[in-house]
Amino acid sequence: MNLDMYMTAGLGVAALLLGIFCTRKLPLLKRLCIPAPVTGGLVVSLMTLLCHAGAGLEFNFDGTIKDICMMLFFTSVGFQSNLRVLKQGGKPLLVMIGLVAVLIVIQNLLAVGIAKGLQLNPLIGMATGSIPMSGGHGTAGGFSPVLESMGLTGASSITMAAATFGLVAGSLIGGPIGELLIRTRKLAQPADNAPFGSSYEKNAADTLGGADNTLTEDRSMMRYTEASCILLLTMALGMGLSKLLSLTGITFPTYFGALIVGAVLRNCVEGFGSKETFPLHELVAVGNICLSLFLGMAMATLKLWELSGLMLPLLLILISQAAFMALYACFVAFPALGKDYDAAVLVSGLCGFGLGATPNAMANMSAVCFKYRYAVKPFIIVPIIGAMFVDLINTGVITLFLNLL
Repeated sequence: MNLDMYMTAGLGVAALLLGIFCTRKLPLLKRLCIPAPVTGGLVVSLMTLLCHAGAGLEFNFDGTIKDICMMLFFTSVGFQSNLRVLKQGGKPLLVMIGLVAVLIVIQNLLAVGIAKGLQLNPLIGMATGSIPMSGGHGTAGGFSPVLESMGLTGASSITMAAATFGLVAGSLIGGPIGELLIRTRKLAQPADNAPFGSSYEKNAADTLGGADNTLTEDRSMMRYTEASCILLLTMALGMGLSKLLSLTGITFPTYFGALIVGAVLRNCVEGFGSKETFPLHELVAVGNICLSLFLGMAMATLKLWELSGLMLPLLLILISQAAFMALYACFVAFPALGKDYDAAVLVSGLCGFGLGATPNAMANMSAVCFKYRYAVKPFIIVPIIGAMFVDLINTGVITLFLNLL
């Protein structure tokens, strides 16, 4: 069954609304900071799994609108990049890069070690290591032909199924771990009844964070219109920058150019003193909406039947990866990052892209911040690491391991 981009978008919206309903009716979901689109998306993907198992239906989804929502979200993230704050967050950025590098190495050591212990081909360990975990579906697709050429039959199916498992696991454990650290260490108090989109930058020294909440309806509509136009224009300029960056021969995520252009425009506006007319609150609100829609579509269109073909040893490796990620986040990453509120939010993001992808990391952090309060540095640090460092480090480590095996 082929679903075009409109039907796929509708399915994602249905998943998002279902997730919001479940979160309202089941307080446990809200307490654990599990994002609403993840909840609803998993329910929808389980329904498609039942259709596949019962009627033999295999669904194909058009991800055009999903990709547009992802681009709009990361463009809005660029506008949240305040250089004054980023200068203050230099050390956490370096620490996170180190943590990611160590994580990638251990993911491969763990997977290859278990594979050898079970007397399996060590390439199966690589297919369930950092290639699908930290790398996600993109890296899995890129390295599958390499693994097959080295003699691993069905490498594509194994890596894609493992990446799907990681995407689900990263979305499920990131928010609860961040919430647990904040609650048990009393790092912040829940912000009850916070309105949707309220978790934007609020810096007393930054007038851009103090959006006027007394706007008339017409003025509010105009500011949202301005924000939408700014995002679309920035996204277009960002795609041009991405094409220029591709000429360097270095692979960057598609959203990287838009994120950079957004950051430059934000800080140029600040530099020229036009802060009072800059619709930051509306830019972030539109971005949050796009993130929810993107994640709803991403989770709803998961092909969970790809996991059903995994043998027990492979599931053992993947479950071990998720368990290690949780322990690493709590007992290594959190202390290394300073044991404060920002560290807890960063840890929830680390679980997201350590097992899945950067949008999952952002969704995890958004869910935590929605319950408590916004944290500026994590929303700057995580996209930078996800865009510039994860794939670069991962590719180098994977290449080293493949040459050593």
